[in-house]
Amino acid sequence: MISLTINGKQHDLDVPAEMPLLWVIRDIVGLTGTKFGCGVAQCGACTVHVGEDAVRSCSVPVGTVAGKAITTIEGLGTPEQLHPLQAAWVEAQVPQCGYCQSGQLMAISSLLKQNPHPTEDDLAQAISNICRCGTYDRIREAVANVGKAGA
Repeated sequence: MISLTINGKQHDLDVPAEMPLLWVIRDIVGLTGTKFGCGVAQCGACTVHVGEDAVRSCSVPVGTVAGKAITTIEGLGTPEQLHPLQAAWVEAQVPQCGYCQSGQLMAISSLLKQNPHPTEDDLAQAISNICRCGTYDRIREAVANVGKAGA
């Protein structure tokens, strides 16, 4: 049995320790906001928080995160109480197709915890998630708006 705390809820799971965290989150726990993109930790669609760190869940064996706090996009905010970054995302109309958005939000929210006022260079270095629609200008706008709001 592997014990995980996902979005504040404990899950005791009978899964192989080498199973990717992404598949546990999506297929076993049933939280489908975290997306499968490339499967080799390159695109960032599967980004979640393990503790305070943004990680690519497709390449993390679930056994290595047992007992650690995991946050998915479903735990970042709620429809009633959006995370400040989610609210800025809506305001800047960031999503187009939307597929990469949960990973983008998770990666950037982790960055903002460490650096509340990142420069464009900070963003470029820290965020390697791929957006096939090219909404990077809107993403930078949303991050700037969060910084102005003091979140």
